[in-house]
Amino acid sequence: MRPSGRQPDQMRPITIETGFAHHAEGSALIRVGGTEVLCTASVENRVPPFLRGKGTGWVTAEYGMLPRATHTRGNREAAKGKQSGRTQEIQRLIGRSLRAVTDLDALGEMSITLDCDVLNADGGTRCASITGAWVALRLALGKLVATNVLPRLPLRGQVAAVSCGLTTEGAVLDLDYVEDSSASADTNFVLTADRRIVEIQGTAESAPFTEDAFDNLFALARKGVTELFEAQMAAVEAVEKKRI
Repeated sequence: MRPSGRQPDQMRPITIETGFAHHAEGSALIRVGGTEVLCTASVENRVPPFLRGKGTGWVTAEYGMLPRATHTRGNREAAKGKQSGRTQEIQRLIGRSLRAVTDLDALGEMSITLDCDVLNADGGTRCASITGAWVALRLALGKLVATNVLPRLPLRGQVAAVSCGLTTEGAVLDLDYVEDSSASADTNFVLTADRRIVEIQGTAESAPFTEDAFDNLFALARKGVTELFEAQMAAVEAVEKKRI
């Protein structure tokens, strides 16, 4: 039995609360077990200098953790004067993941920044950020369509992410902090609803793991993201029903 009492293929409870940030064009507070991330989408009528005049848009992301999102207080990176390598790596991953399902040409010369702020961390913060950021992005783009700024949604589909790992219990889905800190291997799968791969991150913490073990992790990830895709669409559809 896992420390949480879950089955190997069982996700933690998932909730997505929309409209949490009142001033953002799109927002989603995603809860995956004890991990909570506030994701907001902000729209600007400009693009980075390298895209000016090219008729295409841009989607980027920023990621951060509140000082007491973890068991002990962490210093604000703004106070240090620079971002950690971990922060930079995660926000680049979030940006890549959302751009993979966005039609940037159809977006036009607009930028959307996805801010992912971790309120409480209990493992899987980057995965929750990607999953929640898609909802925030989808809501922001829906608002642009509803107000006739865009003729159609510049989205190619859904993207979500989940962690899997090898523990003393074998291959397990959706690691919490206790499992993540002791896993012999951990992986993050960024997948689309039409069964394509955006990115896979996998690391052996001690001995290398086998291809069969990886296949087991991948199968668990496919199951987990199916639940995440359903939660994403339920959150979006609830907002759009109110808009009609």
